[in-house]
Amino acid sequence: MALHYPLSLLPKFTLFQTLPNSKPKPSCVVPNCAIRCHQLVASSSIIEVSDDQNNNNTCHQRRSANYFQPSIWHYDYIQSLKSDYVEESYAEEGDELKEEVRAILEKLEDGVDQLEVIDDLQRLGVANHFSHEIGTILKNIYNHEDKKGKKNNDLYATALEFRLLRQHGYDVSSEVFNGFLDHKGDFDSDLSDDILGLLALYEASFHSMEDESILEEARDFSSNHLKEFVNKNIVNENTTEIALSVELVQHSLELPRHWRPLRLEARWFIDIYERTQQNMVPTLLKLAKLDFNLAQVSHQEDLKHTSRWWKRIGFGEKLSFARDRLVENFLWTVGLASEAHLGHFRRVMTKVNALITTIDDIYDVYGTLEELQLFTYVVERWDINMAMEILPDYMKLCFHALYNFVNEVAFDSLKENGNHIIPHLQKAWADLCKSYLVEAKWYHSGYEPSFEEYMENAWVSISAPLILVHAYFLLTNSTKEEDFICLEKYSEIIRFSATILRLADDLGTSKREKETGDVAKSIECYMNETGASEADARMHINLLIWKTWKKMNKEVSNYSCNSKSFIEIALNLARMSLCMYQHGDGHSVQDLETKNRIMSLIFQPIDFNC
Repeated sequence: MALHYPLSLLPKFTLFQTLPNSKPKPSCVVPNCAIRCHQLVASSSIIEVSDDQNNNNTCHQRRSANYFQPSIWHYDYIQSLKSDYVEESYAEEGDELKEEVRAILEKLEDGVDQLEVIDDLQRLGVANHFSHEIGTILKNIYNHEDKKGKKNNDLYATALEFRLLRQHGYDVSSEVFNGFLDHKGDFDSDLSDDILGLLALYEASFHSMEDESILEEARDFSSNHLKEFVNKNIVNENTTEIALSVELVQHSLELPRHWRPLRLEARWFIDIYERTQQNMVPTLLKLAKLDFNLAQVSHQEDLKHTSRWWKRIGFGEKLSFARDRLVENFLWTVGLASEAHLGHFRRVMTKVNALITTIDDIYDVYGTLEELQLFTYVVERWDINMAMEILPDYMKLCFHALYNFVNEVAFDSLKENGNHIIPHLQKAWADLCKSYLVEAKWYHSGYEPSFEEYMENAWVSISAPLILVHAYFLLTNSTKEEDFICLEKYSEIIRFSATILRLADDLGTSKREKETGDVAKSIECYMNETGASEADARMHINLLIWKTWKKMNKEVSNYSCNSKSFIEIALNLARMSLCMYQHGDGHSVQDLETKNRIMSLIFQPIDFNC
C-alpha cells in the first residue's frame, strides 16, 4: 500500500535569500519562483518544501555534464577477461619461491643487507608474505642499534634504517641525523655527491612529523642536490647504472615513496629492478612477477563481479547524466587494498565508489535544488517508502540502489560479527549528502565561501569519511564501543586522509571545473580571500598537503582505534588521491595516464617467462 506524505509533514525550507558576497545566477531568478535562498550553514538539517511547490513557475534549472565521455571500458570486454595464471601450478610455484626468499632472509647477517632486502620486498609488493620475518629483523635491529648516533658515517644506511623503522611503528628520533651536520648546523656539503645517501635521506624526510626541523632541512638539502644530479646527467650519454639512477631520482622527486600506493609502485619497480645490475636477487624478481599476476587474477574476478552489479542496477543507461567510471572506481580500490585475499573488500568498496560518483553528479550536475533537498532529507530519514513517494523517478532508482546496498553490507556484518552497523553507515551517507547540499546552495546563490569555510565542508564532501567508515567495518570485527565512537566522530586520521584527498582533487580538477562553472574550490577560495595568484595558491595547497601528511604521520604513530589494516587503508586513500590527480582529473577524464595504469595493473600480466 502506498504511503502518502502530506506537504505539511515535510520539513520547511526556504531557498535563495541573498548572502554576503553572493552573485546569484541570473537564470535562477524566476518571477514568483517557489524557491528562495536560505542562509547557508553546513550543519543545517535541510529542507522546507514550499506549499506552492507545484507552481509552474518553480525554478527547475539543471546543469549539464556533457563534457564527460562514455566509459571506454565496455561490459563485454570486462566479462571476457581471462588469465593463464588460474592454473594451480602457478600458485604452487609461488609457494616454493616464498620458501626460497625466507631462506635468503634467514642467511642474511649484516644489518644493512637485511634492510636492503626488506626494502626491495616492500617495493616489489611482496613484503606482506614475510611479515613475521621482517618484524623479527626490524625488532632486532631496533633493540641493538644506537638511536642517537650516525651509523658508521653512512648516510644511506642511517636513512634507510630510520625510514623502515618509522614505517613499521618504531619510535626513532630524527636526532640520528645530527651526526651529518656541519659546525653551522647545516647538512655537510661533502654529502652532495652521495646520491644513494641523498635519495635515502630524501625518502626518509617524508616520514617526518610536526616540529622536526631537521627533517625539513633534510628534504630541502637532499632535493636540491638530487635535482642538480638529474640536470647534470639527464642529457648526457651515461652508463646504464647512472641512467637508472637518474630514473630512480626523477621518480622520487615527482612523488616520494611514502606518498605512492604500493600496487602502482610495485608495477613500476618490477621493471626497474629487472634492469638493476647490482644487488638484484633473481628469486625476488621471479616471485614479484608471479605474485603480481596471481593477484591480478583476483582483481579481474572482482571487476567482473562489480561490472555485473553495475549493469544490473542500470545507472549507466538510466542515469545518463552521471559519469560511468566503474573501472576507474575499481582502480581506487586496488590502490587501497591489492592483496589477493581482500576480494570482498574490493568488491564492496568499488560499489561504494560508484554510488558516490553517481550521487555526486546528481548534486553537482543534474538535480534541481528542490530535488536535492528532498533527496538529502530522505537519506537522513532512511525511509524507502517515503523515497518512493516523494522523489522524482531518477532519484528513486538511485536511492533504492543505495538503500539495498547499505542493508546488504549491514546484514553481512551482523551475520559475521554481530555488529548492527546500519546507523553508522546511514549517518555517513547522510553527512555526505548534507555536505553536497551545502555546495549546491553555494553554487545556486553564487556564494563565495572563505577558505576555512570551504574546507570545513569540503573534507566531508570529498567522501573520504564515508569511504573509510565502510572500510573500517569491512576490515575489522571490533565490537568495542570506544572504537565505534572514535569512528563516528571521524577521528583525526580520517580527517587528515580526507584533507589530502580534497586538496589533491582540487589541484587536479579545479581548472576543468572552473571552465564548466562549478562552485569555487580551495584554490579559488584562497585566491579570492588573499588576492594571491593561481600559481601562489597552488603552492599554498601543496604546502598544506605536506603539513597534513606530517600530522597524519604523527597520528598513525599513536592511533587509538585498534586496526592496523584500517590505518593502512586511510594512508592508501591519501596516496591514491595524489596519484589519481597527479596529472589532472584522472578519475573523471579518461586520460592516457589513467588508462595506462588500468591496463598495466588490471588487464595486462607481466611477462613471467622472460
